[in-house]
Parts: sequence; C-alpha cells; structure tokens
Amino acid sequence: MVQGPRARVPFRRRREGRTDYRRRLRLLRSGQARAVVRKSLNQTQVQIIAYDEKGDHVLASAVSRELADFGWSGTSGNVPAAYLTGLLAGRRAAEKGVKAAVLDVGAQHPSLGGRLFAAAKGLVDAGLEVPHGEAVFPAEDRIAGKHLGEARAKAIAEVRAKVEAGA
Repeated sequence: MVQGPRARVPFRRRREGRTDYRRRLRLLRSGQARAVVRKSLNQTQVQIIAYDEKGDHVLASAVSRELADFGWSGTSGNVPAAYLTGLLAGRRAAEKGVKAAVLDVGAQHPSLGGRLFAAAKGLVDAGLEVPHGEAVFPAEDRIAGKHLGEARAKAIAEVRAKVEAGA
C-alpha cells in the first residue's frame, strides 16, 4: 500500500464499498432514467431517478411498507412484496411520463429469481421498458405467492388488483 504525501486516497463511498463509480458512469451515459432497487431484510425500495448535473432527481418512489395502504398484511421482505413494490413504483413513474429505465442494483449481488428481479418484473408489468432477459425473473407462482399458501395467494391477488387500479 502506498504511503506518504503522494498517496491517492479513493473516494469515501468507494472505500466503503458502497459505490462503483465506473458502473455508475456507464449507467449515467445511457441517458435514461435509472430504476434503483435496494433491499434490506425487512423491505424493498424502488426509485426511478433521473440524472442532473446539479444532482439526481427522484421521479417516482415506492417502499414495500406502503403496501399496507393497499391492504397488505404480510411481511414486506419477500418476493411478492418486492414485485408489488416495483409495480407501484412503475405505475407512479408511468403517471409522470417515464417510459424507460435502466436497472441499477448497486453493490448488491443479484440472484436469479430473487427480490431484485421481482421488483424489475413489477416495473416491466407496469409498462416501463427495462432491458432484461426473461430467465432472470422469478416464476409466476412465486410472484403470485403460491409458495406461501392458497390464502396468502388470494390476498396478494387482491393487493395486486388495488395497486394496478390506482397508485
């Protein structure tokens, strides 16, 4: 490791492992809005962000905790909740005239059929053009919540109908 007065210290967010500036620059050069998906153990956040020289602007946003307003009573950290959060954010973005976005998963390690791609599937189903491959999305049974039980699947279908009706 270089020490002394000529040592170059990387940006703080790079040192913390929070931002990959080369990937961010490639996303910004695309000229499209970014669909930023972040997940924690208990929730999923989806934001549609447009770049500006003075700072990024959030065009639309949804957090899985908001699903309670639509009648969601389950946990908000699973695949169906991530899908519904993406659907909600996509509907809000479509209302504001956003037609396309590029998926930005950040420093997370995505897995096929996981929550990140469930949120992306929600964005696509809401009408946004997001570059994707069909193989990465979770199966329809998982999105519908059939792995959680028949009663839970019915509740998910009801919330999905409410989200599609009016965001």
